[in-house]
Amino acid sequence: MPSGNPLGSRPSWLLTLIFRSRGQRKEPAVAKNIELLLVESVENLGLVGEVVRVRAGYARNYLLPLGMAEFPTESRIAELQSARVEAAAKADALREEQESILGKLGGIVLTLRRPTNDKGILYGSVSQRDISDALIQGGFNIGISAVRLSVAIRRTGDYEVPIQFGKELRESITVVVESESVIEEMADDAPEDGGDAAVETAADAGAEEATESAADES
Repeated sequence: MPSGNPLGSRPSWLLTLIFRSRGQRKEPAVAKNIELLLVESVENLGLVGEVVRVRAGYARNYLLPLGMAEFPTESRIAELQSARVEAAAKADALREEQESILGKLGGIVLTLRRPTNDKGILYGSVSQRDISDALIQGGFNIGISAVRLSVAIRRTGDYEVPIQFGKELRESITVVVESESVIEEMADDAPEDGGDAAVETAADAGAEEATESAADES
């Protein structure tokens, strides 16, 4: 006579597998990377007209909302072909210019002078913009983004600062920050000018009053 329990005749290890499979829910697969067609050149990613693979979050939160990319189709790839050729030619010319700049930067020492206190701490700081401006004045076409200074310089000293174009082109320069003038810090409790004189005047006035009172009593 068959048992009323359909699972009663099955081995225990099989029952364990059955219950485990019933308790598990299969999550839908989420694509980590997707393909997009760039409708404009994006630094460190690709040129206009190129099909690139990016993380889904980067595409969803940045490239697609800003109109910098779209999902590729054969017709759109063909439409952007001429723009891609033109962008590639410009990129090659720019790379040659950047390689030439970096070749001249080797061994460069950039000296900047700033007001400091007597401990060498700057009043203000030396930033990426300061270094970029100084290099441009020296004839080097280097924008702010190429100066890889993680933290602004706030003390005198010698600093090695990387100059980088894109992912591959990189050179370092030495930035020397010197004290232009030392500004001494005044103590908060220092007496103001004329303070001692004011005390002496008050004492003299008190002495004069005492003398006058003694004269009147006599």
